[in-house]
Amino acid sequence: MSTIDINECSLYYELSGAGPPVLFISGATGDAGHWTEVAEVLADEHTVLAYDRRGNSRSPRPEDGTVAPLFDEQADDAAELLRALDLAPALAYGNSSGAIILTNLVLRHADVLRGAIFHEPPYVAVTSTAQAVGTALRSLVEEGMARGGPPAAMELFIRWVFGDDVFESFDPDFRARVLGNGAEFFGTEMEATPAYLPSSDELAEVRLPCVVACGADNRDPAATHHWMYEASQWLADRLSVTPVETPGAHVPQLSPPHELAEMLRPVLSRLQVREPSGPG
Repeated sequence: MSTIDINECSLYYELSGAGPPVLFISGATGDAGHWTEVAEVLADEHTVLAYDRRGNSRSPRPEDGTVAPLFDEQADDAAELLRALDLAPALAYGNSSGAIILTNLVLRHADVLRGAIFHEPPYVAVTSTAQAVGTALRSLVEEGMARGGPPAAMELFIRWVFGDDVFESFDPDFRARVLGNGAEFFGTEMEATPAYLPSSDELAEVRLPCVVACGADNRDPAATHHWMYEASQWLADRLSVTPVETPGAHVPQLSPPHELAEMLRPVLSRLQVREPSGPG
């Protein structure tokens, strides 16, 4: 549990284990605590790195800093963190908007990676229910802001995306941190997320070994967040890979983390030994 100054920002990070390095990138709430239990399982075979993303939890956004295009900024931070800790090239797993950050990282900083696992990137624009999802989200945020500002809106968002049971399982410190990230999420991240969409041509040029994952519980078209499963399928098609399913729904690192970690073991092993292909 340490901090490091990179890109004019102090980033909090957690490093554990020994072996080939794996970086975990959180989505909404941006907190390293998403990966605590996953890291405990995988640390016997891997060096596991998780961090609080810029503007979240213990990585405050510099008061006098300008906000670059969000996903460029976040990918630059991830790349520089790997370089500064001498962990590049590493495998990386990004969940939700963390998978969008990972997309940007793959496209702009492929040299710091050995492979990438994208879990349910919320590319809502490519799904069949984009308008309905946008309407539901706006309504939820308006209700939360009216109830108690960004922390209340953050709670409603987490309950909607993660599930009530997951939210109720948070320990008090973790809950306080993620609710405190509401201002960053609603003020900076939520607007930028639907605006970022890599082109098919960009994705076709990716040469790193890639895996696209989606939650088994979101496979059913009647599931509330089936659109996230659809977004994963869209990305998998453009990367020319077959999507794999993870246990649970959108945040398997929080429910069920041990099952996710064991499912990842053989995936990480395969990616570790594969070499990037050449162009063309």
